[in-house]
Amino acid sequence: MSKIRRRGFLKSASIAAAAAGVGAINSCSTEKKNESASIHTQKKYEWRMVTSWPPKFPILGEYAELIAKWIDEMSSGRLKIQVYGSGELVPAFEVFDAVSLGAAEMGHAAAYYWAGKAPAAQFFATVPFGMTARQMNAWLYFGGGLELWRELYSDFNLVPFPCGNTGGQMGGWYNREMNSVNDLDGLKIRMPGLGGKVITKAGATTVLSPGGELYTNLERGVIDGLEWIGPYHDYLMGFHKIAKYYYYPGWHEPCANLELTINKDAYSKLPTDLKAIVKTAAQASNVMILSAFDVKNFEYFEKLKNEEEVAFRKFPNKLLLILKTYADEVFEEISETSTISRKVFESYDKFQKKMNSWHKISERE
Repeated sequence: MSKIRRRGFLKSASIAAAAAGVGAINSCSTEKKNESASIHTQKKYEWRMVTSWPPKFPILGEYAELIAKWIDEMSSGRLKIQVYGSGELVPAFEVFDAVSLGAAEMGHAAAYYWAGKAPAAQFFATVPFGMTARQMNAWLYFGGGLELWRELYSDFNLVPFPCGNTGGQMGGWYNREMNSVNDLDGLKIRMPGLGGKVITKAGATTVLSPGGELYTNLERGVIDGLEWIGPYHDYLMGFHKIAKYYYYPGWHEPCANLELTINKDAYSKLPTDLKAIVKTAAQASNVMILSAFDVKNFEYFEKLKNEEEVAFRKFPNKLLLILKTYADEVFEEISETSTISRKVFESYDKFQKKMNSWHKISERE
């Protein structure tokens, strides 16, 4: 019996030792896998961001730099982004192509600059007589707008993110009064996107100029009028020194949504946590830019009104009603260019009507 017990003990000990050995092997294998995963997630990336704004341009260029800074900090230096202002790496209106082709991994601009490449892109920047910044965010994040935007940009190898909004803009600077639609006839006006198409129907000629050229073009008569953003930037640009009248409301841009575009191939190579960091930085910028514009535009509206004695003028209601009719024609024309254009416009239009119905009760009365 003693011998039998001894054999049983030895057998059990052998099994236990074998099991321990397998456990050690499995543990070692798991540690190696974890170590390998850790090494993989610590890979560092160096990207370039090209923008449509002059280098260090107030708010717009500044927040492009801040996005890069936030991503660097949140990733502990694993994703570093070098920011280039317009003209430093590519011209202002070549950002879309540069990111699409991979010459830069990231772009900071506004979607209505790419109307010639994708007409429906304009709806993701602003729409004449359209939604406010708050309503635009609601559509993009919770109304299916962002999904449609990504569907549209997918064909161009791009992944878009909303990353800021100027809020409602001013109607522009002119050296003649706008008393009727006839006063637009024959004028050369800097106005991008759908608004530019609307004034073309009214007899004006649309000129698309980068921000850095606007003062010189207006001063030299290359253009007869322009819209840029609002009191803050317009004051810094000095438009009040060379134009007589400052018009409102900004019927053509009740908001102006900005975009952060990423090359889809480059984005797909990022680990999950870095993708989340990019998304978070874009969302933070979306909130901060709108807030910055609200504060600065109020401050500089007061300066223009009280210190510079600028002649503020309101567009006559009859003129606005005619422009609204032209705008409806433009929307229908854009919708007919492709299936995706129709989908985008119908989604936007349906959502705006819902929001207006609610905000008429909650915000305006």
